[in-house]
Amino acid sequence: MAKFFPNLEPHHHRFIAAQHMFFTASAAATGHVNMSPRSTNMFRVLGDNAVMYLDRSGSGNETAAHLKIDGRLTIMFCAVSGPPLIMRLYGKGRVIHRDSDEFANLLKEQFVGEAPLGARQMVRLDFDLVQTSCGYGVPLFEYQEERMQMDAWANAKGVDGIEAYWREKNQTSLDGFPTGLFDAPTTAVP
Repeated sequence: MAKFFPNLEPHHHRFIAAQHMFFTASAAATGHVNMSPRSTNMFRVLGDNAVMYLDRSGSGNETAAHLKIDGRLTIMFCAVSGPPLIMRLYGKGRVIHRDSDEFANLLKEQFVGEAPLGARQMVRLDFDLVQTSCGYGVPLFEYQEERMQMDAWANAKGVDGIEAYWREKNQTSLDGFPTGLFDAPTTAVP
């Protein structure tokens, strides 16, 4: 039932645009595998082989640590309403530092120059494999709305509180790998 594609096709773009949630999966050669659910309101398709998302504060920063080590990243969408379908994008990811020119340029191009309070970095995935499968086993759910708790949490913390939280919770992974959150941004785009 699985189908493989070297890039996104027009019907894949339409499928992604209709989703409200996606998942990221990453791992280092050792340690824990990480999977995180995310809202598509911060997700952008950059082309047929590239996507990115604005990464907001979380209780950990596992994806960044894993990308710093080897870059492997999978993004998965699954239809929880409408026709069943699962789509995975396999490739190499990288973190775009919040103080870099690339971050500023993407913020301007993709988010009208505004980042929500607590945006800590961007993640870009360049992929060479798109896999779709039936999704028959995914239950049906109805989308209601985005949760407001992330914004409320960030507003209550404020800029200084968020930075203190990042320093306490987001500098290393569960396995002790550095995330690079406070490293100086690179000037060259890989």
